[in-house]
Amino acid sequence: MTYVVTESCIKCKYTDCVEVCPVDCFHEGPNMLVIDPEECIDCTLCEPECPVEAICSEDDIPEGQEQFLELNAELSQNWPVITEAGDPPDDAEEWEDVEDKLQYLER
Repeated sequence: MTYVVTESCIKCKYTDCVEVCPVDCFHEGPNMLVIDPEECIDCTLCEPECPVEAICSEDDIPEGQEQFLELNAELSQNWPVITEAGDPPDDAEEWEDVEDKLQYLER
C-alpha cells in the first residue's frame, strides 16, 4: 500500500508533509506535490500534516479521484524530490476549498 496526494493539493502545494517523511518520497511539481509509490513505506506520518487533507492511503482515495494513484506514480518519475518545507503559493488559501482542480494541474 502507498499514500497518494490527491486533487486538494493542486494550487495549494503546502509542504508541511515533506519534512516528516523518513524516506523522501515526495516530489515537487509546478503547483502540486506527489508521492512516489515505490519509495513510500506507509508510515502515515504525512497524512495528518496536510492542512487541506490532500493525502490519503490508496485504499481511501475519494470517489472520482482514483486517477491520482496513477498520476502520483507517473509524475514522481519526472519531478524532483523535495525534502524541506517551503512557502505555499501566495494564493493557496483561495484554492483550499475549490473542487475539480485537476484541470489546473501543471506538469
